[in-house]
Amino acid sequence: MIRTVRSREVYRNAWMSVREDDIRRPDGSEGVYGVVDKPDYALVIPRDEDGALHLVEQYRYPVAGRYWEFPQGSWPAGHAGAPPLELARAELREETGLRAARMTYLGLVHVAYGYASQGCNVFLAEELTQGPPEREATEADMRRRRVAPAEWCDLVRAGRITDAATLAAYTLLNLHRGGAG
Repeated sequence: MIRTVRSREVYRNAWMSVREDDIRRPDGSEGVYGVVDKPDYALVIPRDEDGALHLVEQYRYPVAGRYWEFPQGSWPAGHAGAPPLELARAELREETGLRAARMTYLGLVHVAYGYASQGCNVFLAEELTQGPPEREATEADMRRRRVAPAEWCDLVRAGRITDAATLAAYTLLNLHRGGAG
């Protein structure tokens, strides 16, 4: 097992911090790990009775493009420790206006565990009712779309869904439905 010898924070802002860890490997050799620490977040798969899914699209600055994804997000600073289910319900309401009578936890996905500590709690939202979205200022350009399963596949093939957590969540959904692939 790798052991941390020393850890120091090298950067922090309101959304994340970066630390540099001096480490010792099991063979005794030493090295350095850079780790991005971000709070865990929730991702919600809103699914209608007919199997259609609800997606949101917004501009993602780091990749300079607009992509479709499942509603997702984390609490603002100061809400750490709130239950993931509460966060999932809030994100669903904020981004889509949807409310779910039934929420099912599907699992945890590590987003990029080669360099980040962040995890994603995935929920399935069913028995949906529509209300007004409650988007934050950063989500003002967000669009929403309802897609049939065949349309989902077309969006993935066309490179319009590339978010790793969204794709992993779809795998968890298939496993939940009893599918093997």
